[in-house]
Amino acid sequence: MNDSNVKTKKPETRARKFWRIVFGSMLGFFFSTILVSFLYLFMMIGMIAGIAKSTDDTVVVKDNSILKIDFSQPVQERAMEIPFGNMYGYTAPMGLDNILSAIKSAATDPKIKGIYLASANVSASPATSKEIHDALVDFKKSGKFVYAYADSYSQNGYYIASVADKVMMNPTGNMLLKGYATQIMFYKGLLDKLDIDVQVIRHGQFKSAVEPYILDKMSEANSKQMTALINSLWDNYSGDVSKSRKISLDELNRITDNLLAFSPDSALKLKLIDQLVYAGDVEKMLKNKMGIAEDGKLNFVSVGKYAKSVRDNSKSQNKIAVVYAVGEISDGKGDSERGIFSDSFVKEFRKAYQDKNVKAIVLRVNSPGGSALASEVIWREIEQAKKAGKKVVTSMGDYAASGGYYISCNSDYIIAQPNTLTGSIGVFGMIPSVQKALKNKLGITIDGVSSNKHAGFLTGYQPLDAMELDVMQQMVEETYSLFTKRVANGRKMTVTAVDSIGQGRVWSGKDAIGIGLVDELGSLDDAIAKAAKLANVSDYKIAYYPHQKSFFEMIFNKEDEADQMLRAKLGDLYNMYQGVQTVLNSTGVQARMPMEIHIQ
Repeated sequence: MNDSNVKTKKPETRARKFWRIVFGSMLGFFFSTILVSFLYLFMMIGMIAGIAKSTDDTVVVKDNSILKIDFSQPVQERAMEIPFGNMYGYTAPMGLDNILSAIKSAATDPKIKGIYLASANVSASPATSKEIHDALVDFKKSGKFVYAYADSYSQNGYYIASVADKVMMNPTGNMLLKGYATQIMFYKGLLDKLDIDVQVIRHGQFKSAVEPYILDKMSEANSKQMTALINSLWDNYSGDVSKSRKISLDELNRITDNLLAFSPDSALKLKLIDQLVYAGDVEKMLKNKMGIAEDGKLNFVSVGKYAKSVRDNSKSQNKIAVVYAVGEISDGKGDSERGIFSDSFVKEFRKAYQDKNVKAIVLRVNSPGGSALASEVIWREIEQAKKAGKKVVTSMGDYAASGGYYISCNSDYIIAQPNTLTGSIGVFGMIPSVQKALKNKLGITIDGVSSNKHAGFLTGYQPLDAMELDVMQQMVEETYSLFTKRVANGRKMTVTAVDSIGQGRVWSGKDAIGIGLVDELGSLDDAIAKAAKLANVSDYKIAYYPHQKSFFEMIFNKEDEADQMLRAKLGDLYNMYQGVQTVLNSTGVQARMPMEIHIQ
């Protein structure tokens, strides 16, 4: 073979190899991006279609249906819409708004024959439980049945279930009927270990919000108010159960004091429950009640689905606005899902009273208070609404205390639950100093210069001196004076009278009526009816503010996600973490009730 005919392949140069790799990578990246984009687009189209189907599906309630209220999830003020939640097994907390709406509608719906309460460990406060309890009492006036069953009953679970025509429990379960107790966590020892100094300036003999940070147990004044509060809450609980179960109060307290309800057989013998059965037996009873064959199927409809079928058919242009004020009160802007932020709340409240079709406003308050300044800002906006000719009625939920009462007192009318925690008319300032903590725990020292003698005031790096303490005390006294004047004007009382029931003392809604802080005991529905009456309208729609965040806004909120992860990691220690955070984040004068009251 002639070697001249053989072509020799030239070796690839480094430059050529470099550009071949670069262009190849770019081409691969380009096509990969297109492929991933198409896959993402198809996924999003499928997801949106699923959301649309979930959102747009009309809930059809079948004849002979039973409204099933499953308390396996916590109960919060407002329900959150979860698109395609059932498809992925995600269950959101229950909304008190949906529960009450469903119970009320079911009473007159011919397709709903009764209610089945799956009363597990109900995660709801005494006030929330009371609203559900009373709604069920009203429902029974329709003549329809209410059955309740649980493997075991928590105290609040039994309170709600006690309304039922038949209260049933698993033969191997138990009932926790023990009375109410309050547990307050004290952080003084922890702060001492961390070398964090806390200086407190307060007005109010009963202003116990600061006690967890300066004492290791309740003061005599706080013990006195907590005893009165807990006894008032228990009187309401035991009175309702006594009436529902036809057991005398003395006998019910005897059972409670001796923990006699814990045993299933004893609970049955004492007539706290009607039958010891298993879940399958309850379904057989319901089928028999409904006239369904044993091999037939019960038509259960959940609260969430049933709420979708409930429509406001009013064609009136008149509206009653329900504005939710839920959580701690803070200055500035923020997410309404995380609390009441004055600027953001005012913006929403203004939307309500500037709407010419809104004839009255119901302020739904569930707040332990917070910033005194933010409370005053909100108070003023309510004053503006009244000047605009709108009637304002406050509906109190679990809490409407301190700053929560501050924003309520300017209403034309106040309605609370008997076991709402309210009052706490008092203010304080709490100034932490972390200088020793940084030095002793982390080896960090602080030095600096200043132009004036008190330039380091309220930096948190040094304790307050005598003059600075005097300035803070003056701020607290001025804020307390303004607070009591606001209450006196709103409730048509003298400042002296307000001061006598103020001093930071917490009252139950039931006791608050007798001292003039509340006008009536009742529910959110009662408040809406009262607002309509004051506005002289009979046909109206309900408009809710603020607009709730969408599901996607919730799940992509990194702050919420981080908080949930921290809560899961810390467990019971999360409350301790919150307590320390309260110390470090408390700035300015606070109108806040004790945050760590756990009623069990």
